[in-house]
Amino acid sequence: MFKELQKLFQRKGLVEQALEESYQMLEIDWDMFKAAKKSLRESESAEVEIDVDETDIQINKFERDVRKKVLTHLAVHDASDLNISLILINIINDIERIGDYTKNIVTLAQNHPGKLEISIEDWEKDLQHIEETINNNFGVLIEALKTFDSEKANQLLDDLWKTKKACSRYVAATIANDLNIKTSDAVAVALYMRYLKRIASHLMNIATSIVNPFHKIGYRPHKDMKEVN
Repeated sequence: MFKELQKLFQRKGLVEQALEESYQMLEIDWDMFKAAKKSLRESESAEVEIDVDETDIQINKFERDVRKKVLTHLAVHDASDLNISLILINIINDIERIGDYTKNIVTLAQNHPGKLEISIEDWEKDLQHIEETINNNFGVLIEALKTFDSEKANQLLDDLWKTKKACSRYVAATIANDLNIKTSDAVAVALYMRYLKRIASHLMNIATSIVNPFHKIGYRPHKDMKEVN
């Protein structure tokens, strides 16, 4: 369905502007994610390299502007662009939610004493792999959206589906005390895994707009049609 945007993308107008702003929003989310992760996992003082609150305000402004552009476009064009417009509205909603979860990670860092580490080496390596997979797939998604690349989108869906399941295993291990860490770290790990899982889910939601028709956005493109949330 998202490929239909190629036709509109050639048209200089509000929809193209809205699409470009969606890319910018994702880039901002990516920067926020990297800064939030560094604050929680690498800084003893929870120092954040960017003003997360101000950046979140910027994302919210973009969201309102995209909505306005889409609505204005629909008001002056026929209903044939309705599906494309609805897709854009879905995308920016997911992008805004990613920004919210990165803010949650920053808040977690600010309330956690020192940087968050897991003493068991294998678990720590797994956590680093989860973080790296999510970080890398921001870039994959942006490129897939810009080039309407369904192959990249499908690879992202496979990678992040596995990542989400890994996050769930972490939460279960924390509850069972398998990580053998102190209570404050256990709470932080459980919350962090929840936030990472939600970020992965919203990235997947956006990716499904490339490979699925509108009514199947938010579902993996498989026979079992499992929700990505």
